[in-house]
Amino acid sequence: MRVEIDQLNKIFDSRIRIGIMSALMVNEDMNFNDLKALIDATDGNLATHLKTLEEHKFIKVHKGFIGRKTNTVYTVTAAGEKAFRAHLDALEKIIRHIS
Repeated sequence: MRVEIDQLNKIFDSRIRIGIMSALMVNEDMNFNDLKALIDATDGNLATHLKTLEEHKFIKVHKGFIGRKTNTVYTVTAAGEKAFRAHLDALEKIIRHIS
């Protein structure tokens, strides 16, 4: 079982980061407010976790405007998808080993 635990990605230890990645894996993109509502996080907390994922190149940020209001949209990168799938695979192996 040690091998599977070593394969877990520490970046995805947070429930908020798992929520962000899960949402972006099943949606082409999501804006800040939709992610905030879905994950039930504060602005600051969500922004911090988004920044971490962006720094690791797991998500991409697209800033724009809708009318005069700013609109920040997030998408998962190929590297982010690969890392998250590997993390989920490791979790599944752990679960199967325990069952």
